[in-house]
Amino acid sequence: MTTKADIDIALTQLQGKSPQEVLTWTLEQLHPHVALASSFGAEDVVLIDMMAKIRPDACVFTLDTGRLPYETYDVLAAIRQKYPQLQIQVMFPQTDTVQQMVQDKGINLFYDSVENRKQCCYIRKVEPLNRALAGLKSWITGLRRDQTTNRADMRVIELDAERSISKINPLIDWTNDQVWEYIHQNGVPYNALHDKNYPSIGCAPCTRAIAPGEDLRAGRWWWEQSNQECGLHVNEQGELVRSKA
Repeated sequence: MTTKADIDIALTQLQGKSPQEVLTWTLEQLHPHVALASSFGAEDVVLIDMMAKIRPDACVFTLDTGRLPYETYDVLAAIRQKYPQLQIQVMFPQTDTVQQMVQDKGINLFYDSVENRKQCCYIRKVEPLNRALAGLKSWITGLRRDQTTNRADMRVIELDAERSISKINPLIDWTNDQVWEYIHQNGVPYNALHDKNYPSIGCAPCTRAIAPGEDLRAGRWWWEQSNQECGLHVNEQGELVRSKA
């Protein structure tokens, strides 16, 4: 599925289906050439539980930026223990590139400018993501429409035009309440920071708790105020990487 025509055909089959039905179709069609990109946030652990029940040896990868909260490592360990057959790949940034960046601009360069923050995100997240996706035919995400205005018109399956593979979003129609209802009903391990008002969790220095009434993504790169994306799902122009409707 590398063209818009392919995506449109798949969309007719997946539109309106439950997340489990979307994942069943995806794993039947594409395993082992499809993987969930997981930061072990609430949406991702829901998808992991669903995938493990459909295909216990499903593929998952995560990006260890070197700046993650310890709570994220705790939930990764818990997920490995609960779903031992899952194929979980941990991707790391290139050591030499990180070392040069820190030497040139400092350990917390991202606070100094948007350009520095984007450079750090690219080196620690986007470049490892590109390596993780190499050789895959599709990737699965935990994106939901109501997370940000940027994502409001996303579809259950889209073309990642930058990488010429498909992107599948099984939870695109779910609400935050549905995510948490599933977690509690199924006993899914989750990041302890969620209980401290962290709805969206990335690197430790780039994530804070949110206040009541704040946007769900307000705790990410809060010093930039308007920014809501790290680069994993956008192109160089800041636009979502996707096929056009």
